[in-house]
Amino acid sequence: MCKGLATLPASCLKGAKDIKHKISFLLQKPEPQAAHPSAAAKRVPNPAEVEKWKESFSNVMSSDSGRTVFTNFLKSEFSEENINFWIACQEYKKTAPSKLPSRAKQIYQQYVKADAPNEVNLDGETREETRQNVENPCPACFDKAQKAIYTLMEKDSYRRFLKSKLMQDLCQKHGNAAQETKEKKSLGCADNRKVLTGGA
Repeated sequence: MCKGLATLPASCLKGAKDIKHKISFLLQKPEPQAAHPSAAAKRVPNPAEVEKWKESFSNVMSSDSGRTVFTNFLKSEFSEENINFWIACQEYKKTAPSKLPSRAKQIYQQYVKADAPNEVNLDGETREETRQNVENPCPACFDKAQKAIYTLMEKDSYRRFLKSKLMQDLCQKHGNAAQETKEKKSLGCADNRKVLTGGA
C-alpha cells in the first residue's frame, strides 16, 4: 500500500493532505460560520486602518485588528494554521530561555512536522532545517520557516483577502458612512443658505 502511495503524483498527495486538513478543521470546529460575525462585530476597524491594509500586507500583520480580520478570512479558506504558526513563532521569540526546548517541540509537532495536526506548507529543506534547529533550540530556530509562511500568506492569501467579501463589506460600510456624513454636511450647508437668503 505504501508502495502504491509513492507512485502517486505529488499533486494528488498534496490534494489529499488539503482535504484531510479541511476535514480535521470541520471536526474540531463544527460551526465556524457562527463565530465569524460575532468576532468581526466586536470591533469594527476604522476607514484609515482598512485603507492601510490595502497598501501592504505588513500593515495588516502589524495591526491587531488587521490580524483578527485576516485570521477570520483564513478561517473561511481553511488555512488559519498559517497565521497561527506565524503568531506562535512571534510569541516563541519572547519565551524565557528555560522554556525554549519544550515550546520549540510543541510548535514543531503542532505545525512543522510532516502530518502535524495543523501542518503548514513548507518545502522539504526548510522543514528538515527547522527539525534540526529544534534539537538545539534558540529564539531564531523557526525564523526560516516563519519567513516562508509569511511570504506564502503575502503572495497568495493576502491577494485573495483584498478581493474577498470580508474586505468588500468593510469598504462598503465605510463608503456608506462617508456618504452619510457628506449628505449631512450638504444638508447643513443648504439649511445655512436658506437662513442667509431668508434673512437678506
